[in-house]
Amino acid sequence: MRYPILLLLLLFSLQSYSQLLHPKNSFTRADSLRGKLTPLRTCYDVQFYHLNIKVNPEQKSVSGSNLFRFKAVTDFKDLQFDLFENLTIDKVVYKGKTLPFRREYNAVFISFPQTIKKGNQDSFEVYYSGNPVEAQRAPWDGGFDWKKDKNGNPWIATACEGLGASAWWPNKDHLSDEADSMLISVAVPSSLMNVSNGRLKGVEKGTDGYTTYHWSVSNPINNYNVALNIGDYVHLQDAYQGENGKLDIDYYILRGNETIAEKHFGENVKPMLEALEHWFGPYPFYEDGYKLVETSHLGMEHQSAIAYGNKYKNGYLGTESSGTGWGMKWDFIIIHESGHEWFGNNITAKDVADLWIHESYTNYSEALYIDYHYGKQASQEYVNGNRRGILNDTPMQGPYDVNKEGSGDMYLKGGVLHNMIRSMINNDEKWRAILRGLNKKFYHKTVDYQDITSYVSRESGIDLSKVFEQYVQHTSIPTLEVVWNNKGMPAARWISEVKDFKMPVAIGKKGEAKKQYTFDQQFKPIPVAELTKQNIDIDTFNYYIKVKM
Repeated sequence: MRYPILLLLLLFSLQSYSQLLHPKNSFTRADSLRGKLTPLRTCYDVQFYHLNIKVNPEQKSVSGSNLFRFKAVTDFKDLQFDLFENLTIDKVVYKGKTLPFRREYNAVFISFPQTIKKGNQDSFEVYYSGNPVEAQRAPWDGGFDWKKDKNGNPWIATACEGLGASAWWPNKDHLSDEADSMLISVAVPSSLMNVSNGRLKGVEKGTDGYTTYHWSVSNPINNYNVALNIGDYVHLQDAYQGENGKLDIDYYILRGNETIAEKHFGENVKPMLEALEHWFGPYPFYEDGYKLVETSHLGMEHQSAIAYGNKYKNGYLGTESSGTGWGMKWDFIIIHESGHEWFGNNITAKDVADLWIHESYTNYSEALYIDYHYGKQASQEYVNGNRRGILNDTPMQGPYDVNKEGSGDMYLKGGVLHNMIRSMINNDEKWRAILRGLNKKFYHKTVDYQDITSYVSRESGIDLSKVFEQYVQHTSIPTLEVVWNNKGMPAARWISEVKDFKMPVAIGKKGEAKKQYTFDQQFKPIPVAELTKQNIDIDTFNYYIKVKM
């Protein structure tokens, strides 16, 4: 099928995102320094950051400091933090004195004058400056996005999920350690405004032509979610009465877009919150509120300050991936990026290898939005239509400890996988309880593959370990092989890359209700009376499989 050009761009964007950062299977010392948890990183747990910087749009530069407040997990004297090597470390200060440091690629190692004892709370501050990486295709490649609005005003944003937060500010750049809270202080030219995560706690106008905006984040936040958005913004306010009470809603819109933004966001945001709270449980960041911030790039799931650049259109820049039309009834960026507030921001993968957790459930949140507002059949049609963008080229899960995510299939194939598991469970109230239970069990926590797969198996009452292994850790999809013996009796087995693979699938006769039967890698009879090659009906609409007969 020939796709419209914008749909091709959508599929390319989703599938190619993970391939931009590293050539295939080429890992370096720099990758290990960024991706591996060594004793120099596990020795301390970050409790709080205060990022305090000045952004100079004319020079495309940043300068300032970041305070690390931490708790010692073990006795240690040396630790690692991260900052891209193109940025200058002016000094590292501990108890009023400068500390020695050394740099290797984007890793920085400091030595304290005495041992920090396990259980102690302490802090140090890193002063730095320079010109951070400039994004060429934000948000796909990452860095600072230096643009101008239609009136010629600077319009600046950060987006660094794949590249890493240490591309523009010093931190412990590993997903496993989230600061419990944070203060973000950003000085910008006084004609502009900075919008970051959390709540605005104060504005200070300086005498140097710069104004500082102080944003307080009261919930745990992963590093790549920390964001700057600088522009000539207008502030609109709203509120939503949700499961945990009143949720403050804020929109920061480029001047001149107030009317279209108020209408478009009004049509999309509250229906999104209603649907996703229904399926996933309460919005995870009531204390920090919910914001959409207009950006020149397409969008990003920055916690409590979602970047929005879909040009006030439904679909994905006016098109959609499934070919069914259901994706044109809502704004893709608002629904998808907001879905990340539950999966990605509330529940965060410990290693980049498991970003499939973020993207698969968030892709599936699109289908659940459709389900809530337009019905289950519409939702199933959308998921099924998304299959045409699946490549099955490399596994959804990447290798651990080298800061490498898996295939872009983590989006569409991941959503299809969850919908298939819903079909296997065949009890939508139980399925909803599992999705809500995930967000309650792992509320504000970091997780790995085993955490998620074990929970879903346990709560569903179905051993799904082999299903997850096949679809997440391998490339192909399983094939159901069906044969008839010389007496015309049918039997089936799975052909799979996974040893001891087993999975249920729904089978029946055409025109009749199907039942679910579980097969493994040995042929077993199909217990359907009078089943023939002509009347067999295998559910390949809800089960993403191949069939061989």
